[in-house]
Amino acid sequence: RCCKASMFGSFRRKLQRTSKDLLTAFVEEERCSFVEMLAHEVTGSSLFSGFRALGLYSNHLPHVLRYHARHREFYVTTAVGNRFHTYNVKKLGIIAVSNALPGDISCLAADRMLVFAAVGRDVYAFARNKEIVHHYSHAHASDVHLLLVLGDTLVSADHDGLLVVWDVPTQEEYLRLTFDPATFDLSALAHPSTYLNKVLLGSSQGALQLWNLKTNKLLYTFQGWSSGVTALQQSPAVDVMGVGLSSGRILLHDIRADKTLMSFSQDWGPVTTLSFRTDGPPIMAAGGPGGHMAFWDLESRRLVTQLRHAHRSAVAGATFLPSQQLLLTNGADNALKVWVFEQEGGVARLLRSRQGHSAPPTTIRHHGNAGRDILSAGQDGTLQSFSSVHERFNKSLGHGSANKKMTKKKGLKFEEILLPPITCFSSESAREGDWDGVVALHRGEAAARTWNYQRCTMGKHRLAPPADRLDNAVDITSCGNFVLIGWSSGHLDVYNLQSGIHRGHYGNPTAHVGAVRGVCVDGLNQRVFSVGADCLLRAWRFKTRSHDDPAHPPKLDSAPSMLRLHRDSGMLALALDDLTLVVIDTETGRVVRKFLGHSGKINDLTFSPDGRWLISASMDCTIRTWDLPSGCMVDCFLCETAAVSVSLSPIGDFLSSAHVDSLGIYLWSNKSIYSLVSLRPLPADYQPSCVTLGDEDEDQMASACWDSQEQLERHLVTMTSLPESRWRNLFNLDVVKRRNQPQQPPQRPAAAPYFLPTVSGLQPSFQTPEAPVNQVLSYYYHSWNIVTASYVAPLALLKSLGPSAVDLELRGLSPDLGSSPQPSSASQLLVAFLQMLEAMLEERRDFDLAQAYLALLLKLYLRPLSADPLAVATLQRLLGRLETIWAELRVSFDQSLCLLTYTKTALL
Repeated sequence: RCCKASMFGSFRRKLQRTSKDLLTAFVEEERCSFVEMLAHEVTGSSLFSGFRALGLYSNHLPHVLRYHARHREFYVTTAVGNRFHTYNVKKLGIIAVSNALPGDISCLAADRMLVFAAVGRDVYAFARNKEIVHHYSHAHASDVHLLLVLGDTLVSADHDGLLVVWDVPTQEEYLRLTFDPATFDLSALAHPSTYLNKVLLGSSQGALQLWNLKTNKLLYTFQGWSSGVTALQQSPAVDVMGVGLSSGRILLHDIRADKTLMSFSQDWGPVTTLSFRTDGPPIMAAGGPGGHMAFWDLESRRLVTQLRHAHRSAVAGATFLPSQQLLLTNGADNALKVWVFEQEGGVARLLRSRQGHSAPPTTIRHHGNAGRDILSAGQDGTLQSFSSVHERFNKSLGHGSANKKMTKKKGLKFEEILLPPITCFSSESAREGDWDGVVALHRGEAAARTWNYQRCTMGKHRLAPPADRLDNAVDITSCGNFVLIGWSSGHLDVYNLQSGIHRGHYGNPTAHVGAVRGVCVDGLNQRVFSVGADCLLRAWRFKTRSHDDPAHPPKLDSAPSMLRLHRDSGMLALALDDLTLVVIDTETGRVVRKFLGHSGKINDLTFSPDGRWLISASMDCTIRTWDLPSGCMVDCFLCETAAVSVSLSPIGDFLSSAHVDSLGIYLWSNKSIYSLVSLRPLPADYQPSCVTLGDEDEDQMASACWDSQEQLERHLVTMTSLPESRWRNLFNLDVVKRRNQPQQPPQRPAAAPYFLPTVSGLQPSFQTPEAPVNQVLSYYYHSWNIVTASYVAPLALLKSLGPSAVDLELRGLSPDLGSSPQPSSASQLLVAFLQMLEAMLEERRDFDLAQAYLALLLKLYLRPLSADPLAVATLQRLLGRLETIWAELRVSFDQSLCLLTYTKTALL
């Protein structure tokens, strides 16, 4: 027993010494690989990838309307940055999003099949609303700003006065016309109805020209009206064109007689768009830069009605649907709207719309526990909700009104009744079905306002302090019953959300000396945390509103600008004015983590659902991810513009961000949800690479995909990429066939099919197919090159076959079937097959497939192979190769098991 104990002790010491050596070697290898990784530039983010943008619908370019004859449906196309979106007019549902272009789109045009988009000096043609099929380039010296499609020809004009006519299918130039911008600056293009091969050109000087593009001839010059032409539109009457001028005048001009039939004038500036109604009433619609629409009756020659504030900015395009009482408009306010004329007097009613923020959003937060809805407050003063699932779930809570009763009074200006933009807000879905669940703070306002998410309206409470103060911070409790508001005077008040009554305040007389910059409540309504400009972090009892500061409060080196609390873990993150991030444990009151790295003002913070990551966005245009357990930065990427707000969904699948001078909300998918991500600590001087906002391009996705090599190293054993069903049951295939054999014998058909070939004669009979030459030989023999002994083709053939076909091929190698041209005691093909397996083992590729083929071959031909000396010699070499490989694998397995056992049992 003592001998066994001493042997066991020596073996354990040897095992621990070997394990330590392996562990040291493993750590050194990982360190070398880490240093090698840092030596190479890392592109993009290793944790997040661009998914798509929300809330982008239109820009300052006019839309393009198309009709699909087979679908019997209208489609509208709008430009959004370097892409264009296609919607169906019936429900304004998104149909397609085009591939990304090199730059922002400057103008759009479309015909029955293609959509044309100009970017800089080039023009691209898209098919199926997505793919680029034609590229028209090397013609313009400046940016293209006008496009017009005439059948199979495309007309493009640039700012230098060059007009090019292209042949659409061949991408060849058909004609070039040059105009002097000083005398005739191209500003509008139109094709008069029934005027074959002719185009009407408008200029910023006010003159018009009619050209025949086929003959390259100027047909007529119209003197104009001493004002720039901003819009040209064909009217329902032949020869009559609608002309919109920069002075606000609208003219109906007969281009055949060169005579103005009627003239109108609008008071709100240049005419941006024109459209004519064709379903009956002779109505003309005109849009202006202020977002207003005017409707004129052409019979009575008077103004019928006005549509004030149809858009919050200039009306980019307006189109009456043919033979329908619907008007489609889009504007630079990021809105696409459909209006219906079903009331007397020609009054339009908004039927459906898709609209986002008309000014960049400032604050975004996920609403609810499902992580699908994102609440967004913008500089335009609106509060909106965007769904990451589908656009039909989007909501607009509207623009806040200072006094709802005053909005019903006449003579009040539009700007006077609106609240200023929202600076910050807090939402809670626990009791949103009973009362208001969103509280927002408005810029320069001395009161907070409540909003109702379910009704999509402004709430009924105005939470005003006892004295005039400006609000700075807000947070709603997890139960949804109370809200805490921090003011610029240092006061911290609590209100009841159901009644809107003030329930008390924290501090005596104030909570902080200076403005309150952040406030939050824990998940159990036990403690309240607040930070102020006095560089203090204070803790309060929620019910008693008394101090609950720890014995040794954390010392902050600078004033905090914001704080975020992870309610489940109790971790509190603070962003300081000295660009430092501090994480405090609320249970002990100690600083547990401190992060440095940002070089600009920290705009926002968000925790991951499990509290492991802290994500920060800064004015240095970076979004950084900090790992709290290790205390290191594990991810960082650079954006084109700085992110002003970030929010990680409650389930951790998407990170949403809002950026400076951008109207959309950008989603970044979390790679760790669906793939294995190795997060390594990044150095302090890490230089991130820029990531493009919006949808991830196909080229970037293709470059990001890593193609695995067929074999990493020659000394490694590589398995086959075939599924296990191809080779796993080869050895037991006869058992599988016996188990799967039919229970009943095949039944004779009632009548033979009529299409079976027959032989004509006195007694017609069925024709039997003739067997092809050398069909008795195996396909493996036909694919094997005996001269060069190449096994690439036969191995590829076997890989493409199923288990039954592989079994049939191997059975076809039998000498009894005559598969070999020169049969011997064992077929020459059997020896060749063994040599192919030997070559596979020598290259160490398809290791599991070679084992399966060898097992089936020995099962079928063990006796004839043992009687052939050449086959026996080949089998002996094959056995030696297998023993060598298995010995190396056994050593690797033992080392791995030893290291695993040591890490599980030893104290590291």
